[in-house]
Amino acid sequence: MTQGQVLDIAREALYTIIICSAPLLLISLVVGLIVSIFQTVTSIQEQTLTFVPKIICVFLGMMLLGSWILTELTEYMTRLWSNFSIYLG
Repeated sequence: MTQGQVLDIAREALYTIIICSAPLLLISLVVGLIVSIFQTVTSIQEQTLTFVPKIICVFLGMMLLGSWILTELTEYMTRLWSNFSIYLG
């Protein structure tokens, strides 16, 4: 196994992680921004007000996008294991 192959595997793994986590992070970012604007307008500074809506929306996002995320991870692992003989020899 060469350094180039190791770097290719690491690059593809990081790319897969970013692609799979980006939608949920964006959901959390948008909900956090909306809640913080609401808090600024109403002058309510309750900490749980930011935490609970984010968790609920990320959970809903996981329910909607979970099958897609699982498919992406499964495809990555399938590619990794199908090229296993190339990496050994």
